[in-house]
Amino acid sequence: MAFIDWIVLLLTLLLVVLYGIHKGKATKDINGYYRSNRELSWYMVMLSVVGTQTSAITFLSGPGQAYTDGMRFVQYYFGLPLAMVVLSITFIPIFTKLNIYTAYEYLEKRFDRRTRTFTAGVFLVSRALSTGISIYAPAIIMSSVLGWNIYLTNVIMGGIVILYSISGGARAVAYTQQLQLIIIFAGLFFAAYLILDMLPDGVGLTSAIDLGRDMGKMNIITTGVTEHGFDWNDRFNIFSGLIGGFFLALSYFGTDQSQVGRYLTASSIKQSRIGLLMNGIVKIPMQFFILMIGVLVFVYYLFHASPLYFNQLAVDKLKQTSYRGQVLAIEKEHHQITLEKEELLNNWNQGQDNVVRNALKKINAKEEQLRTALKQLVKQSGISVEKTDTNYIFIRFVMDHMPKGLVGLLIAVIFLAAWGSIAAALNSLSSSTLIDFHKQYINANPSEPEEFRLSRFYTLFWGVFCIIFAQFATSLGSLIEAVNVLGSWFYGVMLGIFLVAFYLKRVGSTAVFYAAILGEIVVIAMYAFTDIGWLWLNAIGAIAVLVFAYGGSILGLDRKNITEVV
Repeated sequence: MAFIDWIVLLLTLLLVVLYGIHKGKATKDINGYYRSNRELSWYMVMLSVVGTQTSAITFLSGPGQAYTDGMRFVQYYFGLPLAMVVLSITFIPIFTKLNIYTAYEYLEKRFDRRTRTFTAGVFLVSRALSTGISIYAPAIIMSSVLGWNIYLTNVIMGGIVILYSISGGARAVAYTQQLQLIIIFAGLFFAAYLILDMLPDGVGLTSAIDLGRDMGKMNIITTGVTEHGFDWNDRFNIFSGLIGGFFLALSYFGTDQSQVGRYLTASSIKQSRIGLLMNGIVKIPMQFFILMIGVLVFVYYLFHASPLYFNQLAVDKLKQTSYRGQVLAIEKEHHQITLEKEELLNNWNQGQDNVVRNALKKINAKEEQLRTALKQLVKQSGISVEKTDTNYIFIRFVMDHMPKGLVGLLIAVIFLAAWGSIAAALNSLSSSTLIDFHKQYINANPSEPEEFRLSRFYTLFWGVFCIIFAQFATSLGSLIEAVNVLGSWFYGVMLGIFLVAFYLKRVGSTAVFYAAILGEIVVIAMYAFTDIGWLWLNAIGAIAVLVFAYGGSILGLDRKNITEVV
């Protein structure tokens, strides 16, 4: 990076850290640390929810996902608005009226301590592992750009976000997320404008979309239906998005403390509802825009020399193995393709639109064959790098083609996105540990200063844990998929427990506890022994818990002590 990029990067990050510390100064107890004294308005709730959901993984892997697989990933969010409606009707009023700190407190009131502890434990495991991936994501950039050791980079990245997370709790998280999102989308809109400006004369947004459609990248709506029937292995289609995405969103926003904690900061039920409903409205177009950047990058590389493999470190390591000769042969073929692109660019300028479009399809097919061949060599070689370059596509484009100054800002964008989600996660991990475990099993009535000290200690503890897990995240492939696959192992079961609590009034604690364990076994078995798309695991887990719990109730596992709450 140029000197000006370092200045922009460091000043942007320093501004956010100092702003977060400043806003968190007023926090003196756990009500402020975990719920920001329940004083935030709907737009702060919305920004905090969006900021927590939108991590660095979104900006690293999102454009790369569209570059390689097209726009169909946007269908993953189609169930989100409906989930926000259900949450506003059912979850928010109950959580708010009970004046709770964590969602899992409700489960003890409805069932028993055992169910509360199990669900909170599942949350801690799933959220801690996901947060480790969120720390690793921006660390990829620093290690790639600076040549730093990835393990040291994980420590540095996690350590910085721990600083302001400890200092101000939920209030610091909410206000820094507001500033972060402003910077993030200013940078991304400017980047999108510059990509369009760099396309050949006569190729505007409409032409770029047409070219993306010709190359199969504008696959916004897919059904998953083939000549052999519905493909349950298809990861993203309108049915998995509406059904699986609905269950995932309902579980994530309704049972994951990292999100529940965000709307528990609202000043009223109305403010919480508006904040969540607005999130449901803005999230799909926001994700569409992020994916569209990936399509624009793809169109840019149709006319210009593109990296054969976007993780240059992997190529360099591969050349040091016995595969060197094969790599050089592939690179030679790729160079010839670059020359063909240059000739086509001249033809485009001469107005031969249809001729160029058809030729581009053929050239792109050749290039994809070469990329696939190189990916296979990376896998076969066993070198210590990620086995896919999806996460590197956007950042490589930024480093190679964006103007000085903007490079620093866009790298800052990815860091800020990471910090927003990580800080919220650490705050939620701390709150669940203190409220659901420490005060349940160690000391039920600590003094107010002791509670505040413990809240900070547990934030630090989970920050260190997540950094340690980040050290093992190098083989997870596309991070945006990895983090959602991980969540899908647990979210459906967690949701099922809450759905039983809300809607199956005659089911008690014993039935739901064993139903949750059986449901988790079903989910893990489906993932391990079938090829079903991971979005479906959310629906499977929730439905399994509902069925097993209802069945247990019929068998008489709970003949007494069934409690209704609110």
